[in-house]
Amino acid sequence: MTEGETSILSMMQNIDHILQIIQPELHFAYIRASGPGGQNVNKVATAVQLRFNVRDSSLSERLKARLLKVAAHRISKDGNLIIEAKRFRTQEQNRQDVINRFILLLGKASEEPKHRKRTKPTESSKVERLRTKKHKSEIKKNRQSRSFD
Repeated sequence: MTEGETSILSMMQNIDHILQIIQPELHFAYIRASGPGGQNVNKVATAVQLRFNVRDSSLSERLKARLLKVAAHRISKDGNLIIEAKRFRTQEQNRQDVINRFILLLGKASEEPKHRKRTKPTESSKVERLRTKKHKSEIKKNRQSRSFD
């Protein structure tokens, strides 16, 4: 097994462990789905909405902060992470879909961000930038109207 596969496997085990701990904090709501489905769409609540309060959860502070950053567009003002699933026609499939999407978000949040190494531009890139700048300056200078007095 390669190093990358080992780290992914350990990360998935860690996510499974986290998911077992926060299971009681997950709240599911079943709503009617929009879109095609004939008469069934008006009778059965097949869409699933997952609500998870990130700020009040039992996650570590670092994981909370990264989850707030990764899923910022899905989090309400009061700290609730909301994920909807209405892709499938059954509640069970949509529930599994919303759980899978939540696991993916946790996976993204649990990854340590890579630290950027600052680099300096090479000498040739500096020269090229100045040459291009000089060339653009000449082009613009040639556009100016000149008086021949």
